[in-house]
Amino acid sequence: MQRKLKIVVDGRAYNVVVDDAADAGAAPVAAPAPQPAPAPAPAPAPAPQASSGQEEVSPLSGNVVSVDVTVGQAVKAGDKIMTIEAMKMKSAVHANFGGTVSAINVKAGDAVEAGQTLMLIA
Repeated sequence: MQRKLKIVVDGRAYNVVVDDAADAGAAPVAAPAPQPAPAPAPAPAPAPQASSGQEEVSPLSGNVVSVDVTVGQAVKAGDKIMTIEAMKMKSAVHANFGGTVSAINVKAGDAVEAGQTLMLIA
């Protein structure tokens, strides 16, 4: 059975014809929603450094101009340990703590990112 209805939406009138569901046959069945894709597995944690000591990290991104210390050298907090150039400006990098240089992870000419480990001081 059909019914004629007048519907008003936002002040505008619409004339519609509606079929009775019993006359139209069985109501359509909605398809189930697709399952979401599984989340990707988290990346494995980086392996810990074999050498012991405190990390000296780069304060800025740039290119290493010079490394002014060697492995085994004793340094004090505040000693200049290397020079990094960024945007044609050279910046001295100073040790944040004293000790003995146990590993140097970069060399002159290497590009470094801010926060990258430059060396270890034990």
